[in-house]
Amino acid sequence: MFTVEQRDALRARMLEVAEEDELVVAGAAVGSLAVGSGDRFSDLDLTFAIVDSVPIAEALDRWTRILTEELGAVRLTDLEAESTVYRIFLLPEALQFDLSLTPAADFRPKGPKFQLLFGETAPGEPEPSKGGLSIPTPAVAEDIFGWGVIYALHARACIERGRVWQAEHYVDALRDHALSLACLNRGLPAAQARGYDDLPAESLAAYDRTHVGSLDHHTLRTALAAATRALLGEAANAELPHADAVGEWVAEFR
Repeated sequence: MFTVEQRDALRARMLEVAEEDELVVAGAAVGSLAVGSGDRFSDLDLTFAIVDSVPIAEALDRWTRILTEELGAVRLTDLEAESTVYRIFLLPEALQFDLSLTPAADFRPKGPKFQLLFGETAPGEPEPSKGGLSIPTPAVAEDIFGWGVIYALHARACIERGRVWQAEHYVDALRDHALSLACLNRGLPAAQARGYDDLPAESLAAYDRTHVGSLDHHTLRTALAAATRALLGEAANAELPHADAVGEWVAEFR
């Protein structure tokens, strides 16, 4: 598990990168750490404004090279929301970093957990997040695995915080992504559980202990461990390039 010092060091390095990048004109911390409500389990969330004349994808490529080549990060998945692109990384010791880039013309708070660190926000009122009840996951092995890992990280943090109902939700989401990846690996429908019942019995046996029968700490940890093992096993079956590294970083979950 990462330390607060490791998270602070990553934050400092990312702000150095932003300062050196001529494409970056503003930056902010977002999430719980931005408003002082975070804890030692909180991940790092930073967002930056990019000059309007440069495509976000081009700017994101440079950040990705630094994170992967210099810091050994693994890209878990991307999420697009209007003009903002979020790229979620996992670093050694299971440190999650959520990076988002937005054209300068659209760079403004999307909620109350926003702390401007440098530069200026665009004129206009803050834009509330339009998130729904669930985040759609493309039926692509890398993205299914990436979101599964994210849910494992969130489940672990919620268990440690004593937020048992939220932990149960994330363990279930983790299990569903492992099952979806199992379906994809076997040529079965991966969306909306359509292929679950057609999985071989020996494959489904790996999920016997992934159900949360009660909300005590031990049961939640047992289900999280079983679901994490199942996800990593399916990632190995799919020969995903970063499965081994991620498995080492989340080893304590198992």
